[in-house]
Amino acid sequence: MESLKELFKIGPGPSSSHTMGPEKACIYVLNTHKEANNFVVTLFGSLALTGKGHLTDRIIANTLGKTRTKIVFNIKRKTLPHPNYFIIQSFVDDKQIAKTECISIGGGNVIINGNLQNSKNVYSFKNFEEIKCYSLKNNILLPEIVYKFDDSDIKDYLNQIYDVMIDSIHRGLKNTGDLPGILHLKRKASYLQKPNIDNEDDENRHIRVISSYAYAVSEENAAGSIIVTAPTCGSCGVLPATLYYLQTRYNIKREDIIDALAVAGLIGVIFKSNASISGAFAGCQSEIGTACSMASGAANFLKSNSNIETIECAAEIGMEHFLGLTCDPVKGLVQIPCIERNAVAALRSVENASLAMFLESTRKISLDTVINTMYETGKDLNNKYKETSKGGLAKNYKKK
Repeated sequence: MESLKELFKIGPGPSSSHTMGPEKACIYVLNTHKEANNFVVTLFGSLALTGKGHLTDRIIANTLGKTRTKIVFNIKRKTLPHPNYFIIQSFVDDKQIAKTECISIGGGNVIINGNLQNSKNVYSFKNFEEIKCYSLKNNILLPEIVYKFDDSDIKDYLNQIYDVMIDSIHRGLKNTGDLPGILHLKRKASYLQKPNIDNEDDENRHIRVISSYAYAVSEENAAGSIIVTAPTCGSCGVLPATLYYLQTRYNIKREDIIDALAVAGLIGVIFKSNASISGAFAGCQSEIGTACSMASGAANFLKSNSNIETIECAAEIGMEHFLGLTCDPVKGLVQIPCIERNAVAALRSVENASLAMFLESTRKISLDTVINTMYETGKDLNNKYKETSKGGLAKNYKKK
């Protein structure tokens, strides 16, 4: 399994597969074919159908050069190696010198001419069961496994990741107005941050505050600002909201939060290795579901004194009840229902962490089982529910 550095990435929203991946491919082409002075980029599948709303064309043009790049949206080709497939043709004047085939597989990762870029396997484990066996046999906690097997500077990297997460929360709480795009959706984070009902009880405050954090990050993502993939841009608000809420409410030490972030990352790379984190491949279950699983496991780590059995239970609950979740962004924008889903998943994560402490001894489903089930469900899911904006809310939305 890959390093957590390949899961947690810092970059611009609104989509890790539709902006970060194409940006990485364009940078590769610029570095490989430095003599090229003209480019034609052809987008297929989900990239062609929702690329406008996801700002794919903008990131490509900004990276390769606006005046020398032509972008083609090909929605007719049906047979594709992956829903996020695109081709970059490089020219010197009118002569083509290279044709680069690319697949954006989610989380900002890209396969170029059949090779996964910057892939670095640091964990020899295949699934959570192997990690759990190693943990119990060697009496080592999950964060310690990360610090033992990942890069030597991984703890410093996680501290940097958490700084960006907090910064995106603070920026999102401060910014107001409409988000970019034809929906003219108003930002709600700052509104949620301020009490708006008299005699607010603790339960309502809990819902409002966590939601404000999730909205803050997700709205920054929708605006194309800098966020952390956790595991993707579309699901970037769940984990920061969960961790920051727990830290501020219970005055949890920073070092414990970083350990919880390591736990979340380890869960995330298992999903990425054994299933998918791409909404275009497996629906929103692979993004929001995985984020909820990561955040649930991290929250339980903080609550359960590092009990690996309850951590697994919380992570499993996190995904199980998002199985089959469709990816149906209205107007191709990462706004409706994406932003609200981040808040719902963050709320669930905190609740899952507590629920797992009661249910762990009676559970029947393992984390690995629910990961495999998500993957199978994703393959069976109708393509119109896989980030195409051709089904679900995207199809039935009527402007008021």
